[in-house]
Amino acid sequence: MQRLHDSAKIYRIPLSQSVDELMAACRETIGKNKLVSAYIRPLVFIGDVGMRVNPPLGYKTDVIIAAFPWGTYLGEKALEQGIDAMVSSWHRAAPNTIPIVAKASGNYLSSLLVGSEVRRHGYQEGIALDVNDYTSEGAGENLFEVKDNVLFTPPFTSSALTGITRDAIIKLATELGFEVREQMLSRESLYLADEIFMTGIAAEITLVRSVDGIQVGAGHCGPVTKRIQQAFLVYLMVRQKTNGIG
Repeated sequence: MQRLHDSAKIYRIPLSQSVDELMAACRETIGKNKLVSAYIRPLVFIGDVGMRVNPPLGYKTDVIIAAFPWGTYLGEKALEQGIDAMVSSWHRAAPNTIPIVAKASGNYLSSLLVGSEVRRHGYQEGIALDVNDYTSEGAGENLFEVKDNVLFTPPFTSSALTGITRDAIIKLATELGFEVREQMLSRESLYLADEIFMTGIAAEITLVRSVDGIQVGAGHCGPVTKRIQQAFLVYLMVRQKTNGIG
């Protein structure tokens, strides 16, 4: 919910509900719909201002909480067997064009282009590069590479989203004793990585077994990815109890 507040601030969209109030609304929505496991998406949108692009000063916003059952984004088998990914010809937007750090619905149009292109070529997910041809992220996920037991992930300056799961993985990996580096990653590093996995609220932690038809490492879930998956599962169970859900 803090990211929602931050995104609204970047776009100059007034949001009157506090983080705690939004969290309470999410819990209420889950409870009233009797959901045990669900995907939650809070949406903030500008109220009735007609068709104008630039809304008048003092406009109001509406907030809705969507919650619905949803399995693993890339499929249940993907968590164990992994997916085949392709580097898309579509790039993420350059900095200072649209705020990449903000999570906004319009940003999903880029993901639509990336995802639909690679699926036409028979791949399960796409990887986008930034404006300088460095690795940015997956169509709907952040990306991690593992090389010699060190985790690497693109920085936000590579037009990567400030993923909630990404942040959790960085903290978990550090606690497990792994070194984590946020740095610009070349396309070639994808082919030479020992392991690659994607992260996201819906995708969880999904192994990437090949990129552009080139096998990643041994082609199956490596020891680092497996350990991170197990730690993340424990993390989710603790968070569920802490937030009074389930």
